Amino acid sequence: MKTEEKLPSHKKVYETLRKHINDRMYKEGDLLPSENDLCTIHNVTRPTVRKALDRLMHEGYIKKKQGKGSIVMGQPKGVGILSLSGTTSAVGKENLKTHIIVKPQIRQWENAFSYPLRESEKQVGCIYFERLRIMNEQPVFYDITMIPNINLPRFTNRSLENKSLFDTLRVNYQINVTGGEQRIMAITANPELQKFFNVPKGHPILQLDRKIETSKDGFFIYSQVFCNTSDYALYGVF
Repeated sequence: MKTEEKLPSHKKVYETLRKHINDRMYKEGDLLPSENDLCTIHNVTRPTVRKALDRLMHEGYIKKKQGKGSIVMGQPKGVGILSLSGTTSAVGKENLKTHIIVKPQIRQWENAFSYPLRESEKQVGCIYFERLRIMNEQPVFYDITMIPNINLPRFTNRSLENKSLFDTLRVNYQINVTGGEQRIMAITANPELQKFFNVPKGHPILQLDRKIETSKDGFFIYSQVFCNTSDYALYGVF
């Protein structure tokens, strides 16, 4: 049985509508089908549809207007490095490629970049991986990610090549990103970053240390992201 088939009904409706908006089946300003029509299309009850629509509204995909219905706002804006939409959904799959430098693997950990770990996090270890994100054939982001090794069956067997981490966690493990904090520093490229970004010694690079909160109590995503922004401006909506 596919993971999607195991999802509660309201999450199935949410995932379908979210995909349709991201794929621009429904564009900004369009109206979604009425609640009655969605009930018929998905063979679910009205409370189920409302729960899916409420989540889309909370995340900024739609807004509701009395007497009119659910108006599509489009994808939440912001290049995911500085927002919570995730890089893949923010810039579009057609513009972003992901090359896996280190495949997901279980490791011990004592710290998470500039963030201290709780003793319980240290005890379970982490799932560690490295990715190079390429936009329009140019390497732009190199990220190192560590997530607690807690109830993530078969995660190390999953391919993250050209896939969103946030989507993988949301769809397969029902873990949603809810907030977080980040620390931004200006550095110069070391030999490893020079190789990844194809830049000379001393080239300016942005380093972001991130602690991302999720809907799962005590489950945080830790990442260190290096950004070569010479041709791309980073922006975000909070």
